[in-house]
Amino acid sequence: MKIIIIGAGPGGYETALEAAKRGHEVTLFNGGRLGGTCLNEGCIPTKCLCRNAEMVAAFKEADKFGIDDFSFTFDFNKVIDRKNEVTDTLRAGIDTMLRGAKVEVVDAMAAFKDPYTVTADGKDYSADKIIIATGSVSRSLPIEGSDLECVKNSTQMLDIDYIPESLTIIGGGVIGMEFAGIFASFGSKVTVIEFMKQILPPFDADIAKRLKQTLAKKGIEIITGAAARKIEQNADYEICVTYEAKGKEATVVSTDLLMAVGRSPRVDGLNLEAAGVEFTAKGIPVDDAMRTNVGHIYAIGDVNARMMLAHVASFQGLRALNHIEGKSDDIRFDIVPSAVFVVPECGMVGLTEAQCKENGIDVMKGMSFFRTNGKALALGEPDGICKLLFNKSDRRLVGAHIMGAGAADLAQQCADMMNADITLDAMRNVIFGHPTLSEVILSAAHNA
Repeated sequence: MKIIIIGAGPGGYETALEAAKRGHEVTLFNGGRLGGTCLNEGCIPTKCLCRNAEMVAAFKEADKFGIDDFSFTFDFNKVIDRKNEVTDTLRAGIDTMLRGAKVEVVDAMAAFKDPYTVTADGKDYSADKIIIATGSVSRSLPIEGSDLECVKNSTQMLDIDYIPESLTIIGGGVIGMEFAGIFASFGSKVTVIEFMKQILPPFDADIAKRLKQTLAKKGIEIITGAAARKIEQNADYEICVTYEAKGKEATVVSTDLLMAVGRSPRVDGLNLEAAGVEFTAKGIPVDDAMRTNVGHIYAIGDVNARMMLAHVASFQGLRALNHIEGKSDDIRFDIVPSAVFVVPECGMVGLTEAQCKENGIDVMKGMSFFRTNGKALALGEPDGICKLLFNKSDRRLVGAHIMGAGAADLAQQCADMMNADITLDAMRNVIFGHPTLSEVILSAAHNA
């Protein structure tokens, strides 16, 4: 079977590899750089910078580990070079895998000519099935001054060649908070303006509240419940952001500004009308098989806006491919771990306590703290919390929310248990290694 995939991010290229492995003839259209947003402008480069930030923070506290009279210099250019080296290496690896799988890669973005045909660089390509995996682009607020040259998006921030003296970030979601943590560690004076009443809106309120307190102690000013109204530059080329909070206006002045208010599905330029595919500015609607309203055309990843995470895109691609082949699967899209790589790290999976209340789910709550965990204390990272939620009716784990060292991996461990439909009683009977960070999960279960 001939399959066309438009977009070479994690959803696109991983689906292409799996489809080729299963014997299909695959053409992959790469309208940018292999790996898409995740590899080139998101997940991977930011994690490189996060690692540098962690090391700088650790060096600043060397005396706590008996290292006296320690000094170091910080070369930001080498930080960027390392980030580029990592992304280049991974991109080359993807290229090698695609070549080995005999996937035809077209280095151009495709647009529909009709429901079974796309055009790229003046050439037509046809297939039995088409998968749209074009990802997303950075959003901006429609406020005065948002189009000024001084307003950077996350992609531009990753290519910055200096450390800002001061940085204002509009948006306290995952992207905004990761950059806040990174540049605060590098020495920037950071201010975050978030419209919602808490940072990290998708996360449990207890985690968001505790993280805000921890970051404030690190010198990051976080203003929640604040709406940015205007951006302008003064005579000294400083950036002034006027915002409204609690009915009053105030201004933050900084040398640099990051707009981090989320991402929008990339639908422009696809000529979806020619294929009869329904779409809006919010994305391409799909069913649970990832089918659009046109039966042989699928949309996966950020472009369908169901859940904008790279690992979700990959599994949506697998679901679409399975449906194309008439196969069923047991992928649980209601159990998706996610993380924010600040210091301390945050990870979550499942429902928040507020979502449980909204859905009428009566829960038992178990809490534990990293300050009582031997491994966390040995690491010198006692700041953290683990919150587990169990459905009272069947005692199954329905949510896990963690802030602290290794939180992303701990959330994955909870996701594994949720996929196995583990109950509170069963979790209490699982032997956890000692001393490990994962014992915070067992402690929370015993405290439920």
